[in-house]
Amino acid sequence: MAKHSKNYRNAKEKIGQDEYAVLPAVELLKEVKTSKFDESVDIAIRLGVDPKYPDQMVRGTVVLPNGTGRVKRVLVIAAGEKQKEAEEAGADFFGAEEIVDKIKNENWFDFDVLIVTPDMMKHVGRLGKVLGPKGLMPSPKAGTVTFNVKEAVSEIKKGRVEFRVDKTGIINATVGKSSFTADALTQNLKGFVAAVLKAKPPALKGKYLLTVYVSTTMSPSVKLNLQEFEK
Repeated sequence: MAKHSKNYRNAKEKIGQDEYAVLPAVELLKEVKTSKFDESVDIAIRLGVDPKYPDQMVRGTVVLPNGTGRVKRVLVIAAGEKQKEAEEAGADFFGAEEIVDKIKNENWFDFDVLIVTPDMMKHVGRLGKVLGPKGLMPSPKAGTVTFNVKEAVSEIKKGRVEFRVDKTGIINATVGKSSFTADALTQNLKGFVAAVLKAKPPALKGKYLLTVYVSTTMSPSVKLNLQEFEK
């Protein structure tokens, strides 16, 4: 087992075992930060679902009020006027079948998000085996298979985050940077949890939200008090 640094141990001792409201938790993380780089702020939510059952799958998207602090490279695969729409919306790359060939033949993955119009999915579907493992396969539920290219690109550039529960019942996501103000991070965290709550499966019996932790890249996790989200 790797030995944690002195700074990490000191931070863990200061955080303790208490549960915090969102704003005090964020302020505490900013207080114990010792690294010189701009760390990501991450959230981990454990849900009372069993993802092996399709009716308990939790998935969705949310546009964070203050973005993520990272500008994502967006690729749009579309035809005709939808390419122009992609360009005007700020897409980094756009094209049609030739882009599919470039990904397949050149192993090209210089993008973070792929948006595809429904009519082009017959071509993109052939890339499932290479896009899937990288988390790049577009889907209607994630809002990345759509004819509304302008809105999709705009939201992603503003800070839209996709979330999906993993096989252990946990959702992990990045909700900002440590350089954000405490208020901005608080808004992002609350907005993210609200979106997850809204995505609660109708078929679920029992408690949905079990635990919520927030941390930075180098810090221990801070446990949040669920009462703030269950009001």
